[in-house]
Amino acid sequence: MYAHAMAVLPDRVVEDALVAVEDGLITHVGEAAGAVPAGAVDLRGALLLPGVVDTHSDGLENERRPRPGAEFDTAFAVASFEGRVRAAGVTTVFHGVAFESHNRKGRTVDRARELDTAIRERGLSGHALVDHRVLYRLDARDPDGLAALEECLEAPGSLVSFEDHTPGQGQYRDTAYYRRWLEGTEGLSAEEAQVRTENLVTERDTRRWHRQVALARLASWAAEGRARLLAHDPVTADEIDVAAANGVSVAEFPTTVEAARAARSRGLRIVAGAPNVLRGGSHSGNVAAAELVSLGLVDGLSSDYLPSTPLAAVLLLASQGVVSLPAAISLVTLGPAAVAGLTDRGALVPGLRADLAVATVDRGWPTVRHTITADSAHLAGVAR
Repeated sequence: MYAHAMAVLPDRVVEDALVAVEDGLITHVGEAAGAVPAGAVDLRGALLLPGVVDTHSDGLENERRPRPGAEFDTAFAVASFEGRVRAAGVTTVFHGVAFESHNRKGRTVDRARELDTAIRERGLSGHALVDHRVLYRLDARDPDGLAALEECLEAPGSLVSFEDHTPGQGQYRDTAYYRRWLEGTEGLSAEEAQVRTENLVTERDTRRWHRQVALARLASWAAEGRARLLAHDPVTADEIDVAAANGVSVAEFPTTVEAARAARSRGLRIVAGAPNVLRGGSHSGNVAAAELVSLGLVDGLSSDYLPSTPLAAVLLLASQGVVSLPAAISLVTLGPAAVAGLTDRGALVPGLRADLAVATVDRGWPTVRHTITADSAHLAGVAR
């Protein structure tokens, strides 16, 4: 039980709230009345929020391999990264696992299988303090990736992101951004980056035919209920039309207002990047996420590559008056839960999971004081 909290509900803020929890479920949300009840935790005005639901986190990849040649045990990386997401108020995390061969990023199909296994084992271990899930990222031009994904995909409704990062389309439709990225990350000269980009496009064009093969297979999985499909980095309304016709239900990181409007008109949910909000724009020249939020074209914000960003991003949006505080918090809680098809979490509502985060705010930025999931209350030793 929590008393004297500033509780953020989907439609309002309760300035002095009492929230009760029993057997992992929220049982009461209302006004606090006077003294702290016996056994309750006095939050002294701190924010009490639903736990953050992060539908796209690539941080585990960096946790396992923080620099080239420095790799750690996969199970250790999952446990270590768990601490990072808990510190960000995240209670449900979808780890991006890339089913592709990408030597520069250390990605292989075998490593994808290994990560998938480690994430599942952590979730089933009885020791996890967050709900670990997998976002299956499929390279549209990788036949081996598709074959391995079909072997790994088990849970009905698993999130699968259909992606093609070939320069000249999607996130890097302006290849100048990709060349500058190579220059910055690999220390290449402008000429070397140009040659690298041209060679990559040429090599990947030999596998362009596989895009339609992969999309057709994913469409069949969506129709069977095996997968919940996300279209990654859509640019045009035509791309959204093709995605929707193939069972895609989520537009992930639309790069233009056109694509986001089309997604909304076709009934797709929309995910944008929290780092984009905090930086004030896209690092690759695409639409600003805050602009999409202001237009009502975002259902959820994800951490993408930095786990601490979702809560900070929505507090920034609320402070700037882009959206109200309840609407902002919903962008990292109730909205992403809906994106993932999870109806049991994401709001301070009786009957839902008691996935909770307690935070204070100093000069606009949050400090998460406490994070707990419904399944981990007995491990965290928290009064209820």
